[in-house]
Parts: sequence; structure tokens; C-alpha cells
Amino acid sequence: MIRKLIAALSLAAAQSALAEPIEVDGGQIEGVTLPSGIEAWLGVPFAAPPLRELRWKSPQPVEPWSGLRHADRFAPECLQPLRGSLQNHYFGNEATSEDCLYLNIWAPKNAAKAPVVVWIYGGGFNIGSASMANYSGAPLARDGVVRVNLAYRVGALGFLAHPDLTGEAGTSGNYGLMDQIAALQWVQRNIARFGGDPANVTIVGQSAGAMSVSLLQASPLAKGLFAKAVAMSGSAFGGMLGPISLATAEEQGLALQKELGAASLTEMRGLPGDRIISATTPRSPIVRDGKVVTGSNEEVFAARQQSDVPILIGYTRDESFRPFAPADNSLGLAAAVRERYPASADAILKAYASSGPRAATDIARDGSVGLQMGDWALAQRKYGRAPTYAYLFTRRQPYAPGTRFSDHDPATVGAYHTGDVPYWLRTRDSLNLFRQTRIWEPTDESLENEMAGALLSFARTGVPASTTVGSWPAFRPEKPQLVWLGEKLSVVTWPHLSDFALLRDGKAPTRPASSRPRD
Repeated sequence: MIRKLIAALSLAAAQSALAEPIEVDGGQIEGVTLPSGIEAWLGVPFAAPPLRELRWKSPQPVEPWSGLRHADRFAPECLQPLRGSLQNHYFGNEATSEDCLYLNIWAPKNAAKAPVVVWIYGGGFNIGSASMANYSGAPLARDGVVRVNLAYRVGALGFLAHPDLTGEAGTSGNYGLMDQIAALQWVQRNIARFGGDPANVTIVGQSAGAMSVSLLQASPLAKGLFAKAVAMSGSAFGGMLGPISLATAEEQGLALQKELGAASLTEMRGLPGDRIISATTPRSPIVRDGKVVTGSNEEVFAARQQSDVPILIGYTRDESFRPFAPADNSLGLAAAVRERYPASADAILKAYASSGPRAATDIARDGSVGLQMGDWALAQRKYGRAPTYAYLFTRRQPYAPGTRFSDHDPATVGAYHTGDVPYWLRTRDSLNLFRQTRIWEPTDESLENEMAGALLSFARTGVPASTTVGSWPAFRPEKPQLVWLGEKLSVVTWPHLSDFALLRDGKAPTRPASSRPRD
């Protein structure tokens, strides 16, 4: 079984024929036709390699090539720490490089003006891959859309400000976001040649990818590059993701330079990339640079300067960006809540008393990722005209007996952060790629069909729809509903949304976010 799965997901094994050459920025490319009939173009450059003097510069135009470029294999992922084989989401030991600004494209054969779905990976702005099996575009392409995975620089190579960089370009930081914008610009110029409709592009991201989606909605440089947006478990709303001031970010850049022992920016550009990604100086990735990020998402929306497009957003039941330390009893939880929320602790404990044993999980979730998604929905409704659709994913995956991971306890993890992704993208088999970790049940197949169907419906029409609940209800603050994605689908009142106001004034973390790895 495992061998069969590897064969099915391995590009080398899946190639059966060459796709017709296509002219794109830089020259001609030739992809492959998969046994399913889907055509794939892998490792397609959308910008020049950000090497040497281009390290910490905005993405530059593709360098033209002569002849036919074979787009038949994945490019390296951007330089980053690697995953261990015992981690939950391990999909092989990918090559890494600073030369990483490439796209992967999957399309139905003879597609014409098909909806385009662009995936933006997560990973805490510190890790992530456009080639990960969990993010494969082939399954949704079989359903009739053109799927694109874009890559962007991560860690200090993608998110660093420095006074000398500001001196070069007038501002600095947010290079990874610039990569995303450059990739979306490439899509606008080229995707029609793959059968996609540039007027119907939906951007989709999870975790840091979802945060990126929200930042792109607020960025003036991304206007007109997408028609709809989907965000899973993360946003720049809710007060956790800056942006920090350029001056503060430049101070962090100088601190990194000191840690690296470099005398100048020129020396930093000459250092091996692995030294830079292994540095431990704390950084806040997103910078108010005045160009890509002009203000907080709250400020941009209040000024009605966002891209006013339909959004589909949500989160999972058991995730949190700021979990509480384990507490043995209700007194321990009460003390933890009073430490984090000194002004509103009693009201929070009363509001979440109905959660019973889940209270710590629910408060931690709603005070971080829940607040990020709830505030986004409220801002979208208050300052825009386009609708919002929301969900809560509650399915605990069925693990194979005896499964163990280094970073993930199947007995306690519940409906975890990123656990919804393989249902949306139809990539559940990727979790059994090298060893069987899940024994999927008919419920999982049914849930996948409902969720992938809703995503496809949203990409096609701007309204998610699924078999069980039909067209999803648009969010309304006076009657806030979302779709409960579990063993059964249902429309429910958004849990605790009216209590989120109690969680907005929690004490901030004691150190800047340093982009810890996160799926």
C-alpha cells in the first residue's frame, strides 16, 4: 500500500507524456501530462534568483533563457530548517536553496477560462514549501480548476529590515510578501496560457499563508491581483501580527548583524545562507514599510482601502497560537487567565464556564486564532461590501494504532492546526506517504468531498456550497453563523464570538515573535 502511495505521489513515477510547450515570461516551457490526464508545469521561475547582490532585494524580473525549459520537476524549497522524519507533517527531505522563486502549476487538459486557485503555504514565515505533498494541486485540478503553488522567501532571508537596506530602496523588510505579489503578477500575465482565467483568481493560505492572504488584501500593491480570498487559521487582525515600525525592525536587523559578526551589509550578503537561517536573534516578520504594508489591517480596513473581495475564513477547534500551560484544576486555569487577562479574567471565566473541561482550550484558541478570524469577519462586514463566509473544523483524524510523532500527540491533539488542509485540497493520502499514520474512514471521504466542494464552489462563483448545507450563509454580526465541519456538517452560531471582546486586551508575549516553525 505504501509503495503504491509513493508511486502515485511521486512526480517521477507519475510522468506519462510531455505537455505542449507554452510561452511564458522568460521563454518557452514544457511540462508533463500525468496519468490522470492533468497537465503539470513544475519549477517555473517567476523572478530572478535572489542570490548575492539580490539577497534582501525586491524580486527582480525573470532572466530569459534560450531554447525549451523542461518544467518537469520541483525546484528547491526556500532555504530553511528541515523537518525530521518523525514529525507529523513529514513529506520527504526536500532540497533547499536561496534560488527558490518558482511556481508549480496543474491544469486540466484543454482548460479554457477555468477558475484559478493559488496556494500560499504556512510555516510561521520561517518554513514552508510549494512542493509539499500535502499541498499538491493535482487533486483539485482534476475537479476543473487551474491550481498554482507559489514560493516565497522565509526566515531572515525573506523578512528582514536594516538601515542600509532602507538606504538602498527607501524602505526594507517584507521581501517574502513581495515575492507573493510578484508571483500573483506573473499569474495575471501568464495564466491564460494554461487555461486559467486571470479575472477569477482565488488566493488560499493556511497559518502564515492565511496571515499573508489578509496582508495581501490590505496591501495597495496587491490590488487587482485576485478576485476572492480563502484563509485557514490565521490573519493580521487581532493584534498578534504587528506590523512593527520600520525603526524597530531596523533595530532587529542590526541585532542580527551583530550576532552574525558581520561588519556591513555587504558582508551579510556574502555569508552562507545557512548561517543566517540558524541565527537566533528575535524578529517580528511583518514591517510597516509604507509600501507593501502601509498600516495595520484594522487601519487599512477602517480607511476602506482594502481589496473588497469575498472571503472564506475559519479555524480548527483545538488550535491556538498561545496555549495555556497545563493546569491540574480550575484554580490553576483561573490563575492563568488572570495572568493573561488581568482586566477581564472574571468575565472570561464566567463566559467560558459552559465549556467545562474544554475551557482552557477554547479560551486559548479564541484569544489567538479565533480573534484573528473573528475580527477579520467583523471588519469585512463593517468596512466593505463583499461577503464573508466562515467555518469551524472539528474532525479529529483517525490515527493508526501505535502511531508516534516527535511533535504531535495523537491522543490529545484533537482537531489540530493544519488538520483541515488535506480535506480542503484532497490530499489525505499524503499523510500516509512514508508510513501509515491514519486509517481513513468513510466519514473522512465524505467530509473531504463537502469541504473541497465548498472551496471549488467559492472559486467558481464566490459562494461556498456543499451537499449537506447547500449554499453557506454569509456572515452577519447580528446573527453570526458559521459552518461546523465535522462528522456531520451543520450551520451553527459562531461559538463565543460575542465573548471575543473580552479577549482583545490580553497581555502581549514578553518577546517579539521570532517566526517559530509552524505548519
